[in-house]
Amino acid sequence: MQAIILAAGEGSRMRPLTASRPKVMLPVAGRPFLEHIILRAHAAGADSIVLVVGYGADAVRSHFGDGKSLGVKIDYAVQDKQLGTGHALMAAKDLATDRFLVLNGDVLPDVTSLRQMLRYSAAVSAIRVEDPKRYGVFVEERGCFKSVIEKSDNPPSNLANAGIYLLEKNIFAALQSAPLSERGEYELTDGLNLLAREERIRIVELESWMEIGRPWDILTANEALLKDLQSQIQGDVEPGATLKGPVFLGRGSIIRSGAYIQGPVLIGEDCDIGPNCYIRPTTCLGNKVRVGNAVEVKNSAIMSNSKIGHLSYVGDSVIGEGCNFGAGTICSNLRHDKGNIKSFIKGERVDSGRRKLGVIMGDNVMTGINTSIYPGTVIQPGFRGLPAAVHRGLV
Repeated sequence: MQAIILAAGEGSRMRPLTASRPKVMLPVAGRPFLEHIILRAHAAGADSIVLVVGYGADAVRSHFGDGKSLGVKIDYAVQDKQLGTGHALMAAKDLATDRFLVLNGDVLPDVTSLRQMLRYSAAVSAIRVEDPKRYGVFVEERGCFKSVIEKSDNPPSNLANAGIYLLEKNIFAALQSAPLSERGEYELTDGLNLLAREERIRIVELESWMEIGRPWDILTANEALLKDLQSQIQGDVEPGATLKGPVFLGRGSIIRSGAYIQGPVLIGEDCDIGPNCYIRPTTCLGNKVRVGNAVEVKNSAIMSNSKIGHLSYVGDSVIGEGCNFGAGTICSNLRHDKGNIKSFIKGERVDSGRRKLGVIMGDNVMTGINTSIYPGTVIQPGFRGLPAAVHRGLV
């Protein structure tokens, strides 16, 4: 079985985190999100993978190579310009087999549902949602796909398009016949609408579905994926440190005396934790992360080579690579009125839907000592802060 994964986009809604890496390479629960997708496709029966790459292609190739380390064979197709999902799939036309799965690089399905899709000649995936106005939704007839209606004020159903498909080679002819969308792109769904006029396409409802579309989705994904974390201590734990619940500690890492870690917590390789710090559940630390004395980290993702200086607090935050917190940096994560936190997507202020959200911080940021950061603040890569600064909004 073959799986074609569309992984060419930058993920502009994920900025500043994607300024130096494609969205599919953002770390989630200790590995790039794309790796989770590959592993689930493989578990469902796909041993041949085609990655359609574009933005940040070198990073993807460097990490995955030929796929042998994951037990699959990986080939690459290049989408030079990002002109829609249909255009991305067309880039893989010459590598496609007679029948194949198509997965978006920002959506993680459950394995059971993928296996169910493979029972049919052609299928699309759906997830039932409370607010279908936010999604493209399916028109259904006796369990089969008739068409997809993109975001509408009056959606015909609550069956949202989950972005995973089982298709045959005739999709390419349909895509070549499909018109350009209003955005000037070639949409895979337009090809599906044409195909549905000629053949039977089943709708399979996914048991679970996870999308990485906004920076704080990384926190939600970590919470979900760390539920299955198994304790494994490959580094050193000094006497006087306390570990409760599942904790994964990578090679070369050390947890110093007085540290209190409440799992599930994932700590990468060559990290230095403590002494006398508190790491709370669903926190993920990359490689070579330093968490200093009297630091508290709660439900946060801290990427590799970042240093959280002593007397600091990081709550419900996503911190990029190579950041350095001056002592006493506080990332607040809760409004006094306990309302939803507002943050920023592509420069526009939006409701995150989260009651607790700290900072979204790009790579190589440095804060001065005694810095205060308001909930929902977004800090651009390379920013240099002054001592006793207060940061809010888009920095």
